[in-house]
Amino acid sequence: MKTVPIKLAEIYVPVKHSGALDEAKAESLAEDILENGLREPIHVRRDEAKKRYVLVAGLHRLEAVRSLGEITVDALVVQARKF
Repeated sequence: MKTVPIKLAEIYVPVKHSGALDEAKAESLAEDILENGLREPIHVRRDEAKKRYVLVAGLHRLEAVRSLGEITVDALVVQARKF
């Protein structure tokens, strides 16, 4: 699969993910991303009805990139079931 840059503003984080955020882990990842770059893209699915992407995997990577002030993040657009 090919990664694509996606604007952070276009990514919706479902409520089920938001409670799982460990801020210390996201901060540590941000430091690693500064030194080594984002090694593994986040996974999102496309929600055509709402014209946005929905986070499937990679909450800590997403928040780490956001904390660095980035506008986009590399992502894999995957097929995933709605929960």
